[in-house]
Amino acid sequence: MDAVFAGMRTRRKAGAPPLAPPRALPARRVLAIDAMRGLTILVMIFVNALAGVRGMPAWLNHAPAGLDGMNFPDLVFPAFLFIVGMSIPFAVAQRRAAGDGAWRLQGHMLARAAGLLVLGVFMVNAEAGYNEAAMGFSIHLWSLLFYTAAILLWNVYRFDNPLWGKALRLAGLATLLWLALAYRAGPDGKERLAPQWWGILGLIGWAYLYASLCHTLTRGRLLPLLGALAACVALYCLTRGHAEATWPLARLLAGQAENAIHTAIALAGVCTSLLFFERLDGKAGARRYALAAALALGLAGAACLLRPYFGISKIHATPSWALYSAAICILLFGLLYWLIDLRQLSGWTGFLRPAAANPLLAYIIPYIVYALLQYLHIGLPSVLDAGLPGLLWSLAYAVAVLYLVRGLNRLHIRLQL
Repeated sequence: MDAVFAGMRTRRKAGAPPLAPPRALPARRVLAIDAMRGLTILVMIFVNALAGVRGMPAWLNHAPAGLDGMNFPDLVFPAFLFIVGMSIPFAVAQRRAAGDGAWRLQGHMLARAAGLLVLGVFMVNAEAGYNEAAMGFSIHLWSLLFYTAAILLWNVYRFDNPLWGKALRLAGLATLLWLALAYRAGPDGKERLAPQWWGILGLIGWAYLYASLCHTLTRGRLLPLLGALAACVALYCLTRGHAEATWPLARLLAGQAENAIHTAIALAGVCTSLLFFERLDGKAGARRYALAAALALGLAGAACLLRPYFGISKIHATPSWALYSAAICILLFGLLYWLIDLRQLSGWTGFLRPAAANPLLAYIIPYIVYALLQYLHIGLPSVLDAGLPGLLWSLAYAVAVLYLVRGLNRLHIRLQL
């Protein structure tokens, strides 16, 4: 394959400048990005645990589907997407620094997206629609085996003999395939494992895939990336308006409308990384903040203009929800970057770093705990189902999960797609 491209290069006009690789940021870690990722994971676990607690204020619950508005929990998923986008330019820089070429970069991108889609489909099928009688064993045992297989397959191994790691990954892959074949759904048990919907991880996978492709195709340039963000919003508007009924292509693209909105959030993250960390002709930090504020203001203004037509809804993935959320994320990151990286007030972030460095493991641990408790028929005291005790328990549980991730990190359990 390299020889083919070498031949293509020799046939270009003499003296023509070589094609520039996609722009990449310096291969370094930004503490504010890690802190924002860790905070997002902490809040996610907290609001998920709080979802079953009665008597909570409305702003601590997800907004209902029919409500034109959003609450605090409706910002958690966009924050994930935003951080995924912010990390893309740095991931490209890191892999290029390690010597990866364009083909290896694209292969890694596709493999990572595929992994997220597989995880999402498995997790969704464990939530509803399953037929335990046809499967012959508990869905909770199926879930525990699935998470064990996922850890075996995607763990980062440090054995002196790499064959041990390959053997464990092969065992994880074989277990996943067996679980997929063993799964049964539907009243008659004849349905198989299928994407009922993609799940949160799957939606992140699609957004990551599309945002990475946009970053590659635009060669990491800010203005084309902003154009891609606008195109994602336009796609939703066209396929949700009158054009959906009259324009055949709009009907074809309608199935990707919500993925396009999620991608827009991720692209906002990519653009924010470029604004803060790409060289801007030597401009000072204040200039970067001014540009980031302008981007946030522009996104919020677009959200305001689109709200009368589509409303604000996380469940329906409307443009106004996405653009308002992205604007908030830009402002939040700007605050964290000023506090942590510029003012050097980073000591408090140490608690968040293990989860920030191992986000996939932190994400699935609550699901593992739930499946284990259900399989063992262990329930929580009823006093934790409502009011202040439930609120405090949810917060304590979120903190405990982060400490558990820290312990598992020390045992060299770290997942990487």
